[in-house]
Amino acid sequence: MHHPIGLLKFGFAFLIVIWAAVVRAQQPVTAPPARSAAPVPIDIIHADSISLKKVNDSTNLTVLQGAVLMKQGNTVFKCDRCEKNDRANTFEAWGNVHIIDADTTNIYSGHLQYLIAKQIAYLDKNVKLTDGHATLTTPDLTYNMATKIATYTNGGKVVNRQTVITSKEAFYYTDIKDVYFKKNVLVNDPAYRITTDSLLYNTESQIARFIAMTNIKDSANRTIDTKEGFYNLKNGEAQFGQRPFINDGKGTTLNADNVSLNSNLAKAEGSAVLIDTVRKTTVIGNLIYQNRITDAFLATQKPLMIVKQDEDSIYITADTLFSAKLTDLYVVSPALGGDSIKVKPDSLGLSDTLQQYAAPVRKVTALKEIADSAAATAGNSIVLPSSTNPEHRAAVRDSMAAGPIKNVPDRVRDEPAVTVPVTGAVASGKKEPPPVKTTRTTDNDSTNRYFEAFHNVKIYSDSLQAVSDSLFYSFKDSTFRLYQRPVIWGKESQITGDTILLHTKNKQMDHLEAFKNGFMVNHIEAQAYNQIKGTRIDGYFTDGSLDSMQTKGSVESLYFVQDDDSAFVGVNEVTSDILDAYFAEKKLNKIVFRSEATGTFSPIKDKKPEETKLKGFIWREAERPKTKYDLMQ
Repeated sequence: MHHPIGLLKFGFAFLIVIWAAVVRAQQPVTAPPARSAAPVPIDIIHADSISLKKVNDSTNLTVLQGAVLMKQGNTVFKCDRCEKNDRANTFEAWGNVHIIDADTTNIYSGHLQYLIAKQIAYLDKNVKLTDGHATLTTPDLTYNMATKIATYTNGGKVVNRQTVITSKEAFYYTDIKDVYFKKNVLVNDPAYRITTDSLLYNTESQIARFIAMTNIKDSANRTIDTKEGFYNLKNGEAQFGQRPFINDGKGTTLNADNVSLNSNLAKAEGSAVLIDTVRKTTVIGNLIYQNRITDAFLATQKPLMIVKQDEDSIYITADTLFSAKLTDLYVVSPALGGDSIKVKPDSLGLSDTLQQYAAPVRKVTALKEIADSAAATAGNSIVLPSSTNPEHRAAVRDSMAAGPIKNVPDRVRDEPAVTVPVTGAVASGKKEPPPVKTTRTTDNDSTNRYFEAFHNVKIYSDSLQAVSDSLFYSFKDSTFRLYQRPVIWGKESQITGDTILLHTKNKQMDHLEAFKNGFMVNHIEAQAYNQIKGTRIDGYFTDGSLDSMQTKGSVESLYFVQDDDSAFVGVNEVTSDILDAYFAEKKLNKIVFRSEATGTFSPIKDKKPEETKLKGFIWREAERPKTKYDLMQ
């Protein structure tokens, strides 16, 4: 018979067990703590001899000598002598140390200390690492078998084909072939030399990525300064960000938000600036292409060119600007004794994506040939231009000492003219120069350059403004050639023609030529305009301002006569073959007719405003750029 107290104790214990089971059931289920992965052991494959070396009571070393071969997973170790410490789980190796990691990375050294559990190797004495693409050499190296990362901190060198990279420190990611170089990084290549503080380089693709301020210098002495981007040292392709600065070493610099390069072409995007310090020109545009071999460039997306003058720079804008060497445009014809224009089909050197711009180049060139041909056959006799005959100019001025145009009679008397017979050999009305020995333009000549502008051309300087559809400028003759509805403004005067040539000298406006349908308008006030039209107009500048002008071929003129108080008296309309006009204080001051002239004078009260316009009159002031900032709209 069971005792009642014993039964009570048993029941109470049973209830406690049941309660504990319930509590455990309500607790969240958790996984047991993970065990650390057991270290991969070192297997001794071969040694000529094996012995034990007692270090102390608790440490014995296994000494391996002669053609030692050991293995840990996929890693093979070779050496001449090795001491393996089982208690510390390390080994130390000497003589012809060779590590083969996963059959892809080979490391050589004179000495090795290895942590077996952590799989970390510390190597020194002529360390060399190769991954099949590049070879790293350094005094000492740490290599982690688990992460496949090699590290040096006391200087090292990586050689990849002909490329040699040195630095103070580096991290070599052998599995992805990336090397991160730090401190005093120098890249030497037959084509490039790169200096920087930090550089990421892939030994397989041979692509260098820049993450710090970097200087690149190529074999042609061109330099690139950049903070961001990459350079493919295998094919020369590159891309740079954060406004890289490129200097060609010959006086031309290029920078932009982003620049892309290959062996032939540079593409600058975003507020691009191209500066030629030799020719004192600056080109600004949102997109500029530059041929790195021929030095040709093409600028689009609101391009602007600034031609630096002594005191009055010239600003030029158009839809497209193009520039190249004259030697790529001109060929010398011995029969002509000088340069004739002929575009070589492949001389522009543009890529396929830029061929759409080649047609305007040939178009402008053809127009120039037509204009120059027209100039060569204009007229049978000429008045010597003042720029070639200063004595004649002085004589004309002396003959006009009577003062400005006032009280002109109905019939204007003939004025004597200094004329010379000419032939077709004289192109523009200038005295035929004596024979001179022609010199051919060379590639290195600073004048061996031209530029062209296509569509919506605008020119601004403080003393002169112009617009046209197309423009051609040669640094050899310092001449702007404007085509298709060109117009030039100087102070209060406007000159138009089918084609206009604007010559500069000593970095100032010197003279201009307007061929076919030349028309000069001089604004006096309100609707009063002095006007001269003819087949050809030659204008001359003094200190950058229009000083005098000569018109030839079926000349028509209409000008207002004023009294001593500048009140309008009447309107003179005169026709002649040759007319000289002189300007003072922005206005037409004197007129000389150099051949027989016929004219009529009408009182001002008898003339309506619309009757004071010659046929073909157009006042194009609305098209005139008023400031250089108008060109940037």
